[in-house]
Amino acid sequence: MEENRVVLCGANAYEKKYYFNESFKSLPESIKEELHIIAVLFTEEVGGVFTIVFEEDGSISLETDAAEEDILYDEISSGLLIGEIKRKRQELFESLSLYYKVFILKENVGSLLDEEASES
Repeated sequence: MEENRVVLCGANAYEKKYYFNESFKSLPESIKEELHIIAVLFTEEVGGVFTIVFEEDGSISLETDAAEEDILYDEISSGLLIGEIKRKRQELFESLSLYYKVFILKENVGSLLDEEASES
């Protein structure tokens, strides 16, 4: 299942680098900037490596990891921050998931919107 996951973006506190998957360069600039801010601020606050990943079904996962020797990385704080990001940016992640399902997985947009309407 790992091979069917696609990294959208990520930040690495150790190398002070941000990565954005160019396969998604058609996303609006404002969305790309917001993803950049989320990822970099996460690693500035908690440290480690942070990634936003599309799962095989089109859902989004926020993941964090740290080097084994990183004694400053706080796993509890990182989990709490991920929860906060998910709550505050829920609409963004739902939109990105819909984008991925329609443009990458080529799912029928009408049936996806019907699903969302029935879940509301």
